[in-house]
Amino acid sequence: MAFVMVGGLIFTMLMMMSCKGQLQVGFYSQTCPHAESIVRSVVADALRSDPTMPAVLLRLHFHDCFVEGCDGSILIENGEEAEKRAFGHQGVRGFDVIERAKAQLEQSCPGLVSCADIVALAARDAVFMADGPLYQVPTGRRDGLVSNVTLADDMPEVSDSIFLLKDKFLNKGLTPKDLVLLSAAHTIGSTACFFMTRRLYNFVPGGGTDPSIRPDFLPSLTNRCPENGDVNVRLAMDVGSEQKFDINILRNIREGLAVLESDARLSDDMFTKNVIDSYFSDFGPSFESDFVDSIIKMGQIGVKTGLSGEIRRTCSSFN
Repeated sequence: MAFVMVGGLIFTMLMMMSCKGQLQVGFYSQTCPHAESIVRSVVADALRSDPTMPAVLLRLHFHDCFVEGCDGSILIENGEEAEKRAFGHQGVRGFDVIERAKAQLEQSCPGLVSCADIVALAARDAVFMADGPLYQVPTGRRDGLVSNVTLADDMPEVSDSIFLLKDKFLNKGLTPKDLVLLSAAHTIGSTACFFMTRRLYNFVPGGGTDPSIRPDFLPSLTNRCPENGDVNVRLAMDVGSEQKFDINILRNIREGLAVLESDARLSDDMFTKNVIDSYFSDFGPSFESDFVDSIIKMGQIGVKTGLSGEIRRTCSSFN
């Protein structure tokens, strides 16, 4: 009888762990009902002082999820070995916004809301505040216990070929269609001339300029990013619509007006090219709806749930 009772207890505990191991919309509705509104308020405050914040927070979510899963590992500050020091994370910011939201949540609901969930929620709010779709974010992530610069070696890079980009996305369980839609996040924000140097002046193969750049578009890029110029100068990734979340980025890519090399490469592959074209057909799919599907899918890469990981007290350090 004792053995049966213990076995039943173990079974019950395993069932509870299984249930808790799933992300769900409204995960904090009972334990911290104001969690999402607190994050939204902090993001709105940040946007009022910095109009680039939507792009910043959306990029932060992407970079977090592509290394060790969506577990807040990019937020950790543990010296030169910290993941955030990786070459592929250059220019990523927004850490202070996540920390401000965490501080407010700790006052209201101590020890309950993970930093990983805050990152995902902040990205959702950022998209909406840039005139993009409003969508529900499944929550229940826990924060990871590892942050190391070497783990970010396989981040997608602007100079990757379309074949390498597809492989890197497939390794995370994302399809070539997801690659198109998540690249479309470049509809908001800017890039530094640092990331344009190869495409404009040292393109491989052959050197010189990327031949896929439209001749009438090239002067606007080289004028903004002259050879041997200031690599910190920034230029919009979505010419004509850099502060509004919309389909214009795909139109630009389709018309040879892609700024980033990786965006231009989407036209090198028949499948990704057809995905882009589909959004401009008379009876094509909804770009916004498909984007939501892809970013929710991305937000579930390698999540820690149940008894995995921890809930950090501050986002920049392990407990």
